[in-house]
Amino acid sequence: MILVVGSKGMLGQELMQVFGDAARGVDLDDIDITDLASVQRVLLTLKPRIVINAAAYTDVDGCQAEVEKAMQVNGEGVAYLALTTKEIGAKLVQVSTDYIFDGKKGSPYVEDDLASPLSIYGESKLAGEMNAWFNPDHLIVRTQWLYGHGGKNFVETMLKLAGERSELSVVDDQTGSPTWAYDLALAIKALLDKGCGGTYHAANAGFVSWNGFAKEIFRLAGIADIKVNPMSTAELNRPAPRPLYSTLDCSKLAQDTGFALQPWQQALERYLELRPAR
Repeated sequence: MILVVGSKGMLGQELMQVFGDAARGVDLDDIDITDLASVQRVLLTLKPRIVINAAAYTDVDGCQAEVEKAMQVNGEGVAYLALTTKEIGAKLVQVSTDYIFDGKKGSPYVEDDLASPLSIYGESKLAGEMNAWFNPDHLIVRTQWLYGHGGKNFVETMLKLAGERSELSVVDDQTGSPTWAYDLALAIKALLDKGCGGTYHAANAGFVSWNGFAKEIFRLAGIADIKVNPMSTAELNRPAPRPLYSTLDCSKLAQDTGFALQPWQQALERYLELRPAR
């Protein structure tokens, strides 16, 4: 049995769909990953063969203000999952982020590039990666710019704002790969099906700025009467610093599994097609 921790979240819901009957989900009502006793109680009772941790504190600016909470959820919680999965002989899958990098490399990051997080969120997720190593049988999957049907994300924010405004300013000096949570779930399944371990990057192919991403969202959604202006990260002036170029090189995933995520534009188009009317 595959246990999905954080099964009600954006990625968790897609993992439950992709793994189907092979998966069982737990969320905050069932488990508190920041409490070792809670983790042990759930895992020792269910005895899964694989645990996928899709639970995280993902509010980047919120993490900057709530350092202790960020480190507990994204760092210490992973240690408890790693120690307990090791105890029961299960594999741990930890989902991580491009924000462990500083974005200064100038070309796509490969798995063994040096981590240098700029924010508390990035630091906490890097701590989670390091803690995953408490279980030698681990799989770390880094992704970026995630969106999906089950949670707050950039696509839904843009579509909501389009109904309220005729003009928007969106950052154009940060570059990455928008990634559909469903495609990420498929990548995780491909890695598990091949018995892969260690660290992998998984993001939809291609890259774009947030500004370009917003324009493509509106184009595909048929929203023509909105103007998208460029702005800089400095102008936006958010509490947490972001990497400016944190595109991930996903060739190792394709090489080891034969699975490659589709271009981000195609993924976005499919997401919008499947999006329930609101």
